[in-house]
Order: sequence, then structure tokens, then C-alpha cells
Amino acid sequence: MRTKYFDLIDQTFDFPQDEFNLHNDNLIFHGIDLMKLINEYGTPLKFNYLPQISHNIQRAKGWFREAMNNIGYTGNYYYSYCTKSSHFSFVLNEVLENDVHIETSSAFDIDIVKNLYHSKKLEPGRFVVCNGFKTPEYIENIISLINNVELNVIPVIDNVQEIQDMLQADENANFNIGIRIASEEEPKFEFYTSRLGIRYREIIPFYKAILHENPRVKVKMLHFFINTGINDTSYYWNELTKILRVYCDLKKVCPELEYLNIGGGFPIKKSLAFDFDYAYMVKEILTQIKRMCTDNEIPEPHIFTEFGSFTVGECGGAIFKVLYQKQQNDREKWNMIDSSFMTNLPDTWAINQRFIMLPINRWGDDYERVLLGGLTCDSDDYYNSEQHSNAIYLPKFTKNEPLYIGFFNTGAYQETIGGFGGLKHCLIPEPKHVLIQRDENGKIQTSIFSEEQTAEDYLKILGYK
Repeated sequence: MRTKYFDLIDQTFDFPQDEFNLHNDNLIFHGIDLMKLINEYGTPLKFNYLPQISHNIQRAKGWFREAMNNIGYTGNYYYSYCTKSSHFSFVLNEVLENDVHIETSSAFDIDIVKNLYHSKKLEPGRFVVCNGFKTPEYIENIISLINNVELNVIPVIDNVQEIQDMLQADENANFNIGIRIASEEEPKFEFYTSRLGIRYREIIPFYKAILHENPRVKVKMLHFFINTGINDTSYYWNELTKILRVYCDLKKVCPELEYLNIGGGFPIKKSLAFDFDYAYMVKEILTQIKRMCTDNEIPEPHIFTEFGSFTVGECGGAIFKVLYQKQQNDREKWNMIDSSFMTNLPDTWAINQRFIMLPINRWGDDYERVLLGGLTCDSDDYYNSEQHSNAIYLPKFTKNEPLYIGFFNTGAYQETIGGFGGLKHCLIPEPKHVLIQRDENGKIQTSIFSEEQTAEDYLKILGYK
């Protein structure tokens, strides 16, 4: 008996039916009929299902609320969105419907914050946590924000010079600041200590020498972030313990310190085999913070997080059509898509990132093992492995019935890294981009955010028009 594609998936995974379903051998994503989407808008196609943003924010807030109640944690929790994950207006508009705060990374971010504030989408009193290396332009914009809007702006100091530059840039401004700790990365990294932040042993001397006696500066936040994210590993718990020791030591000499920012790093589904106990991790992190503060007889800090990929990643997707199949060297079958991985899903090329990849149609057909190739002439423009099996299996290619494939949970970073609306390798166009919402009755509504790039667009960018 022949095994159909659905049987392959069903036998390999616990299919996440809160996210995916099948109807007439076609894939349904969060209740969205993807074949209907293809028939209406064509391929290649990118989309964002905006309700998933609010869903994930509320999930995280629920985990922290439940854990704090269960262990008697007395501090508050502040969910802030890491804007560099996706700066698009449709993302920020959805994010700010959920009583959250903003984290920025560079000078132009501040212009977005001002726009959101003046359009009454970012309410007075919200926190704006300003991370990143502070260029003169970034400092100027931060000071403008402090002086002209009713927001709680906290520039997080990345190096000793930054606060001095800020004090000199405006001799009348007062600053509530944070200090970023330069965490130690996992040994597999080429550079063992993060290039961002101030070393552990320098923070207390820095505070005592420069900040303690300065009436214009209050240290309100200690910030850390681990590049590998929040994971249940001995490395993560060891780094958290070291950070908590610094917090407790600093709190004893700096009474105004009250916020601990544990950064971002919640993982998202990159495979159907994904399994992560978010609630356990939140409870364990808060338990360790509470225990350390109790041992040091200091109040528990208010907690900030800066979830970016977790906020927006699972709302995004990309759909391509298989144009042609090439048989190479009698063993390798290449399915050629109508776009490029390098240009439109750049993380697949740059950091070998894998996303959930599934066919959109023909789930009842026989399957075969294939490689996926993009349209550029670059040898690196391919996608050839999945996390679970080191192989890709798709319904068999046929000229009689088209095959469409989808990449899911691609909503973070891909557009900005790929240079949205700009030049692409081999002049591969930016796909059409569709937004998906639900109305007050729960009915799916779609709209075009941007059309597919044209030759005219490229000629203008290149100076021919």
C-alpha cells in the first residue's frame, strides 16, 4: 500500500491542530484557506496573520501573571516589544492594542516612537527602553523624546562614555537610565564575551565613580540578554545567577534601582517537532530571582522582557509555487520555486535557519524526497533540510497539477534583513505582501500591503528612470 503525504506527517509528528488543519487535501493555517489566498493573490506571496501577534503577547503576559501569583512575587511585569524584529506599522498597531511598551535599537526608531505617540497609539506613561550603541544622532533623538513627550524613556547604557555624552549633549536634561551587562556567551561562540554592555566587575565601580553623586542621573534598570535566548540549560541558569548577583550588589548601593530587564529570547516554532514549556521557564526564572532577593534582603525587582521574534514571528508566512523539477546526477531532484530563498527568506541562507515548511495542496498524493532551489544564479540559493530528518519530502511533482509550498513563522527579521522594497540579488522581485485580520465577527479579512516589485521599480532604484 502506498503512503500518502498526509500519512508521512501524521506518523512523524503530533500535528499542531491549533495552528494547522486540512480540508480537501489542502492546508489550513489558523483557519485561513491558503489555496483560496493563492487563487486570489497568486504567488510568490508573503502574508501576516495579525491576530497571532496579540495572541502571543497575551500568552506571555498570562504565564508571568500566573507564575507571580503562584510564588507570591511582589514585583510587576512589563512586556515590551523589540521593534527591530519588525518595524512595520501594521505590526506596531497590533502590538500596541495589548497594553505593552517599546524597546528601540537606533536613532530612526525614535522617529517611529514619536509618530506612534502623536497619533495616540502609544499612550502617555508607556516605557521606551533605548538599547543599542548610542551614536550622536541616537542620543539627540533620545533627549528630544525625554524633553517633548510624556513617556518613561530609559536609555540603557552600553558603555561608560555614553552617559557622559548624554549629559554633555543637554546640560539641563535629567536621565533615568539602565545599564547593560556584557553577558558571557556559550563556549561555542567565536567571541566568548558579548560586544554589547559593560563587564560584570566594572558595573559597581562605574556607578560609584560616575553615577552615584550625579543628581541628574538615576539608575533604574539592569539589563542583560543572552544571544542563545531563554533555554533550560545549565549555561542559561549560570548566567542568570551571575546577573542576579550583580543586581543585588548594585541595589544595595543604588536604592533607586527597581527594574530587571531579562531581555528577549523566547523560542518560536521552527519545526513541527517543537516542544518548549514556556510556563515552566517563566516560573523557574521568577523563582530564582525571588530566592536571590530574599537571601540578600532586598525587594524583588519589577521585570521587563523584550520579546521580538516571539511577538511577531509566528504571524508571518511565505508561499511559493514549484515551477519545475530538475533531476541532477540521477539522484538529486531539485524543485525550483518561483522566488529566492536568499533574497526573500534570508535567514535560510545567512544563518541556516529552518522554518516550518509544508505543502499547501495535494496532501493525498504520493511523496518524494527533494531539494528546493531558488531563482538566483548563486549556488547558495537553496533549502535542503528540515530539523527533524535532514531531508525534505513533498508530494510528487507533476506537470498536470501545480504544487504550492508554504514557509511558516517567518514574521521576524526577514523583511528588514532582506531589504524590503530595495534591490535584491539577481533582481528577484519582492513578493506581493498581504495582511490578514479578523473583523468583529471573527470573519477573515485580507488586504494588500504592497504589490510585487516591478521592473519599473528596479529601474528607478538603479537610476535608469
